[in-house]
Amino acid sequence: MTRLNLVLLLAVVASALYLVRTQYESRRLYVELEKATALSRKIEADNERLQVEKRAQATPLRVEKLARDRLQMRTTTPAITQYVSYKDAATTCRCAA
Repeated sequence: MTRLNLVLLLAVVASALYLVRTQYESRRLYVELEKATALSRKIEADNERLQVEKRAQATPLRVEKLARDRLQMRTTTPAITQYVSYKDAATTCRCAA
């Protein structure tokens, strides 16, 4: 009878240890999941913020201002526009060949 009690006691202790280990692992995984979820939310918020900044940087007015200031570009006018006719283009092509 004592041998049976000893086997049952060992089974109960092993079962209790397994249960404690499983609960600990479950809690650890839950914390990791929460951290990953929080990181995902932060990355999504950063992405949205960057998309807004990107749209703000690409406004036509800003692009035109940068082209004028940094690249020394100016808007086209009939006075500075040079037109190429088809006849002139054909003559240029024959001379180059």
